Amino acid sequence: MKDSNLVYGMRPVIEAITAGKVIDRIIMQQGLKGELVPELRKTISENDIPFQYAPVEKLNRLVRGNHQGVVCFLSPIEFQPIENLLLSVYEKGEVPFFVILDRVTDVRNMGAIARTAACAGAHGLIIPDKGGAPVNADAMKTSAGALSILPVHRSANLKDTIDYLKKSGLRIAAASEKGTKNYYDADFTGPLAIIMGSEEDGVSGEYLRRCDDVVKIPMRGTIESLNVSVAAGILLFEVVKQQGFK
Repeated sequence: MKDSNLVYGMRPVIEAITAGKVIDRIIMQQGLKGELVPELRKTISENDIPFQYAPVEKLNRLVRGNHQGVVCFLSPIEFQPIENLLLSVYEKGEVPFFVILDRVTDVRNMGAIARTAACAGAHGLIIPDKGGAPVNADAMKTSAGALSILPVHRSANLKDTIDYLKKSGLRIAAASEKGTKNYYDADFTGPLAIIMGSEEDGVSGEYLRRCDDVVKIPMRGTIESLNVSVAAGILLFEVVKQQGFK
């Protein structure tokens, strides 16, 4: 049975991009050659489509047919410009509240965080276009429909996105074991974006340096860290507590 979210073959992938399909990412075979390769690469570049190279064995596992060295994943959602998301929040007279994911690669964690963010009244989820979990059917299922209603911005450069949010009046907070204060001692009452990092490495240092607050969740047990989706739930509902149930 063919996966409707997959497009493969050089010409079909080029046509999918030029037709305006929302592309999650493209995987190309290492050392790819052929007459259409320059056109394919130009089309990907001109449309800022995230892509990566992989061994042919990986593509063979994804597709049984003749993929010609390229597999394209269509996104089940439309990604939103961050400027539009922020403007819509201010136009409604609400306090901006966003969740940023840094290298959260597990689709189930991403889906679970999206679900929690929607329940907590967040205005959007911000994800990187590379190095993060794809927005695919598994993420949609784990989110219990949240990814269908929660706006998602896919950032080509998280550093620039964070800087833009700061200039727009948002405080930036990150959850990290390197935190200097407990999460409930931070001020989450105003315009806010919370960064959650990978379970392996946490939030990147370049993002931590841009934060107004780096907070930690105090632990009493012998296990030193929480699953990222659980940690996100704790912080997001601290925001709900401080901002009120409106």
